[in-house]
Amino acid sequence: MLMTYHLDITKEHCPMTFVKTKIELNKLQKGDILNVKVTEGEPLENVPKSAVEQGFNVLSVTETDTPGIYNIEIEK
Repeated sequence: MLMTYHLDITKEHCPMTFVKTKIELNKLQKGDILNVKVTEGEPLENVPKSAVEQGFNVLSVTETDTPGIYNIEIEK
C-alpha cells in the first residue's frame, strides 16, 4: 500500500534542506509520496532540482496558504 509522508524543513537552511529530504526519501518504499514544506528562495530552487538529479519524480510545487511557504510533492 502506497503512503504519503510529510516533512517540514521551513526552519532549515541549505544544504541541510535536501540532506533531510533525501534521508526521508530513502526511508520510503518505491511509489510513496513525500510532501516537503519549504520556504521560498534557495530551498524552493534546490530541493526539486536535487530530487530530480537523484532520480526522484517531482509531481508538483505549489504555494501554500502561507505566503512564501511552498509544498513540493516528490514520488520515490
